Amino acid sequence: MSTNSQPRTLILSVRKLRSQVANCCIYEWEDLLCDIEGAELYSPPSEYNIYRKIYRAARSVSGSDKFARAIGSFPNDLPLDREYELLLVVVDNPWQLHLVNSIKGWREKFRHAVCYVVEAWEPELDDWALKQEPFRSFDHIFVGVKHCVAAFAERYGRPCTYLPPAVNTQRFCPYPNPPERSIDVSYMGRRQPDIHNSLKNLSDHKNFFYYYDTVKGNYFMINDHQEHRDLFASILQRSRYTIAYYAKFNSTEETGGIQEIGYRFFECTAAGTVLLGMPPNNKEFSQYFDWDDAVIKVDPRTTDITDVIAELDAQPERLAQISRNNIANCLLKHDWTYRWKDILMTVGLQPSETTIKHIDHLHKLAAYIQG
Repeated sequence: MSTNSQPRTLILSVRKLRSQVANCCIYEWEDLLCDIEGAELYSPPSEYNIYRKIYRAARSVSGSDKFARAIGSFPNDLPLDREYELLLVVVDNPWQLHLVNSIKGWREKFRHAVCYVVEAWEPELDDWALKQEPFRSFDHIFVGVKHCVAAFAERYGRPCTYLPPAVNTQRFCPYPNPPERSIDVSYMGRRQPDIHNSLKNLSDHKNFFYYYDTVKGNYFMINDHQEHRDLFASILQRSRYTIAYYAKFNSTEETGGIQEIGYRFFECTAAGTVLLGMPPNNKEFSQYFDWDDAVIKVDPRTTDITDVIAELDAQPERLAQISRNNIANCLLKHDWTYRWKDILMTVGLQPSETTIKHIDHLHKLAAYIQG
């Protein structure tokens, strides 16, 4: 826990506005930064719909973020009485960036200002309203999808960097006291029908525990994001296999058919499950998941997943090695702390002492697991 009396970082979070399951992963990151960095956290109480419309109209006419802020006159829900080194705005989509204007005089109060947009898709980037969001007022834009990097930089004239998803690896790591993996397969989130039907049939006829979602819709709501992440991690730590496909694989109208790395790949490998499914067909996946058997590819058009599981079950030593490799590599590469360090280095700041100690602890835990 950081003991900074004067935090150098302020994080703007949408946690008071978005309570869906999908956002828990970024709230987990924010919580971690409050812990290891001693960052302050601010979440606007409103979407400011009326002010947003005025701001966009003023921005469109003037071409100036500063002019639009003056005309839009957002409520100053967070007046600041001092200056900070860094502002980090974390939003799940690019349409939320106007929320930063609820911080009074925000551009003058921060030496550096960066934003992280979790998700954006090429088809939406030319929308008139989106072009009015205050991207140009930030020093750097980070995005969680690779294909939008050049588009953001070109449209807004600001440097843009791909910052891949990550996870609080300590939360998901089953060591030092790994529980029994009593769930044969867990499959949560968007489902591939053929995969689900094969696993459901297997569980109906054999002693096989298949854990899956039964609720309808993509926007599951939660009361407490920390409790949800604890439960989710506990389920994965007790799962032998999990299923994952590239992000929004069944929503091509939204994605334009573009394949990106989803959060599930990081969460499942961090928990040490054997991951089955279809990763995105891009070089980024090969770069970030560069160890053996990080994902066992299963194409439902040509392969029955139950046959794959039966073949793997006959190789217990291989399964144990996959599990250890997944956990260790995530501890070494895919903790949110590493993404934070990348942001700091990009704007010319150094990691705090507690951040360095946390990374050192992750490395020691990985070495312990690898033996």
